[in-house]
Amino acid sequence: MMGMSKSIFRRLLFSFLATVLIGLGFSGILISFFAKEYIYGAQKETMLRQAKKVNAAIQDYSEVNQLLIGTLALLDESFDTRIWLFDSNGKIVATSMKDEVFTGKSVARSIADSVLQGKNAVSELKIEGLEDPMLSVAIPWGKGEKVYGGIILHAPIEGVERTFAHMRETILWATLFGVLLSTAMVSYVSWSISKPLRTIERATAEIGRGNYTERVKVDTADEIGDLAQTINTLAGRLERVEQERHHLEQVRNDFLANVSHELRTPLTAMQGFLEALQDGLVEEEEARQKYYAVMYSETLHITRLVDDLMDLMKLENNELALAKFPIDVGGVIDKVVLAFRPEAEEKGVEILVEMPEKLPKVYADKDRIAQIMKNLVKNAIKFTDEGTIRLSARSEAEWVEISVADSGVGISADDQERIWERFFKVDRGRSKKNKGTGLGLAIVKELVELHDGEVTLTSEPGKGSTFSVRLPAMDCERMIS
Repeated sequence: MMGMSKSIFRRLLFSFLATVLIGLGFSGILISFFAKEYIYGAQKETMLRQAKKVNAAIQDYSEVNQLLIGTLALLDESFDTRIWLFDSNGKIVATSMKDEVFTGKSVARSIADSVLQGKNAVSELKIEGLEDPMLSVAIPWGKGEKVYGGIILHAPIEGVERTFAHMRETILWATLFGVLLSTAMVSYVSWSISKPLRTIERATAEIGRGNYTERVKVDTADEIGDLAQTINTLAGRLERVEQERHHLEQVRNDFLANVSHELRTPLTAMQGFLEALQDGLVEEEEARQKYYAVMYSETLHITRLVDDLMDLMKLENNELALAKFPIDVGGVIDKVVLAFRPEAEEKGVEILVEMPEKLPKVYADKDRIAQIMKNLVKNAIKFTDEGTIRLSARSEAEWVEISVADSGVGISADDQERIWERFFKVDRGRSKKNKGTGLGLAIVKELVELHDGEVTLTSEPGKGSTFSVRLPAMDCERMIS
């Protein structure tokens, strides 16, 4: 992790410094270039305006005389700019200074020709005898269309160059300051990034070792904080997955134990009876018939177990196809009650049925609805030692609600959340008395949902339970179609 931290520090440092150096250098070059162009342009425009004012003041003079020279001297003091006049041959004939050292010198022929044609010249002029660099402009000297020669205004550019030199020095100092400031900033930024990253690395290492309770403690309100929150969320999900895995492992172990017990008990009984019959220990026909009846009952129990497992596998794999037709719920309930009434009477349990005379039909698989009712009624008989089991049906808006209420032992609040789980058994302590594998209610829930319905439970320990199944009612239009 330290290597990563150092790598991040170097990358941030170099990137910041490179950005500052390139940015400031490029900005300095652009500023210098545009500033120079702007200053030169502004100076030239000013000098052009001044030259036009000079021409306006002397345009009535076509010959050089003392009055003209005095006017030039006055304008020189006003504009703080040297003024020269040249004739049509490009010869300097007058200056604004008393020193006439440049009188008689010539300006560049190209400049003179351009000015004499009525054009302005805004470039550095080459003048004989002038060594220092000068910023100069030249315009025609004359009145109307008559041109006597040209007017030159020039000024040293040493001040402009000093300005540029000062500007470059300022940019250099700003660059150095920016480098120092960037170094300090990148050190802080690198520390602020690497510290939470180290925290994240330690936490993720713990999570990678299987400690899903570990959490990243980073409180920054930025992308690193979002990353830490995401890792915490992932760790929470992994923790829940691990808990679910342990739960499923426990359910699987319970299921295997239940199935082994449910299979071993009837198989052991059947093996004992078969050995007795095979060895001729049972001679009376009546006794043999009892043995056969017991073995047949045990085979039915094994068959039910296998059927439940097959149904559950089909439901899990979405392989169970429903044969839906309009069915009368009341008829299904009556047949289920008729089938289970003898078993209920053996336990002293009375089955009551409450239904209105007319109930809407439901569009469903008749055999699967019967299976739902059988599982619920059998479950009610199993947990009701004495009392009543009440089956009722009623129409409610777009639903047909079927209820199976018993006065049995009831279900605790904790178990109510798990009774729909596959292989879960509420009566673990009474499994020898009540046979079952905990698949019935799981199959009920799957079948009800497969019919676009819903099943609910209300129960209180010691006061019984009520299972309610709601199935979509079939209206007349749907029945006709």
